[in-house]
Amino acid sequence: MSTFAYFPRFLQACALASVLALTACATVPPPTSEVATAQQAVARAAGVDADQYAFQEIEQARALLAQAQSALAAGRDAEARSAALSAAALADLAAARSREAVAQAELARHRAQITDLRRQLQIDGE
Repeated sequence: MSTFAYFPRFLQACALASVLALTACATVPPPTSEVATAQQAVARAAGVDADQYAFQEIEQARALLAQAQSALAAGRDAEARSAALSAAALADLAAARSREAVAQAELARHRAQITDLRRQLQIDGE
């Protein structure tokens, strides 16, 4: 006759092995998409003249992107993800500040044109 006294321990061992196997499969993938997103954000910011209008932010974004790429290559995924997300955010900020500066310059140009037109109308009207 065989005994089933050790059967619960066998079930516990199987359950533990299953949990460990599932945990091993649930690892987070490397942050390659985050780094790619940061690269695109830096490129977009450069495309709207952030080097001229938001120099500090775009330079910080580039430095963080380089840090993310270095960390990714070294297998430091958490550091790479954090640096890439920060780089993307700073690049987006640089792009927004650049677009704002361009809009402000255009607004100032239009206001100057309006002032000139008003002056001409007063001269012509007298």
